Amino acid sequence: MRARLPAFSQWALAEGGSAPCVALPSFPSGSRAQVPVGMASAAEKRCERLEEASARAVLAGADAVLFDCDGVLWRGEAAVPGAPETLRLLEAAGPEGKRLCYVTNNSSRTRLAYTEKLKRLGFPPAAPRQVFGSAHCAARYLSHALPPGGSAYVLGGAALSTELQAAGVAHLGVGPAPPPDSAHFGSRAPLDADVRAVLVGYDEHFSYGKLCLALRYLLRGDCLLAATNRDHRLPLEGGSAVPGTGCLVKAVETAAEREAFIIGKPSQYMFECVASEFDIDPARTIMVGDRLDTDILMGNNCGLTTLLTLTGVSTLEEVQGHMESDCPERKKLVPDYYVDSIADLLPALKA
Repeated sequence: MRARLPAFSQWALAEGGSAPCVALPSFPSGSRAQVPVGMASAAEKRCERLEEASARAVLAGADAVLFDCDGVLWRGEAAVPGAPETLRLLEAAGPEGKRLCYVTNNSSRTRLAYTEKLKRLGFPPAAPRQVFGSAHCAARYLSHALPPGGSAYVLGGAALSTELQAAGVAHLGVGPAPPPDSAHFGSRAPLDADVRAVLVGYDEHFSYGKLCLALRYLLRGDCLLAATNRDHRLPLEGGSAVPGTGCLVKAVETAAEREAFIIGKPSQYMFECVASEFDIDPARTIMVGDRLDTDILMGNNCGLTTLLTLTGVSTLEEVQGHMESDCPERKKLVPDYYVDSIADLLPALKA
């Protein structure tokens, strides 16, 4: 069997609540993405507004910029005003420009779909290899973690299936489950002898039958449990929201009495995927995001410079609460800098 990647413990903030003071993930021994020596500790982060002068200095010290997408670059089908121009100037900044990568927990879109959306909304053209969605990274993980001939039972959609297929990962389970009166209902369906992993992603067809089948596979001692992300709520325009993948992950974990290996942010595994593809230096990389518990936490844990934009989920009031807390784990949610919008970088880029 191929070597398995280590599973880190994960957690997410409860909506409207405070972060538990518990141990967060740490890098495995020998990881390439070690925090640079001498970097400021989480307790010293102050979430300073990134004004034009300081923005020029911060950008000059970066070779790569990682972007979350929804809430940072666009909202729904509309680009954040000024965001496309900001990225065009970033890509051309300095003698060699900045390497731009897109890091998202959304497992319902393929890398190709993201490159098409970037183009459609007027952003600089991007190659699929610049996009690190949780579907692609999950496929990457299973391609190494599964034994030869092993397959995965998947709770997810078409995009996740496409990325698994592209990575050569055999899988089953995508789509609606058989009804309760079927001989193939989850509690009594024949089990596939090759299944050695259960992967949980965003699944509009999630059902009790799928949960039953996932548990039956996980009762095998050699079956991995992985999930694309723990985002528990997906905000919609107008203040509404829908349950996120994290709700499905929790159901499977509860049934199996096991904790999943989380692929997406704040797991360092997603940054490891970026670093292995482009060999970027964490000390010269900026992570731009709108969520403290995913984007900013991953960036801080990986030794990146973190920049919060206020066009999405998290607020300065939340940051202030974490800064004032005595809990060291909450302080890991504090970014280095913030801007109202990514377009606030335009004056520094045009100077």
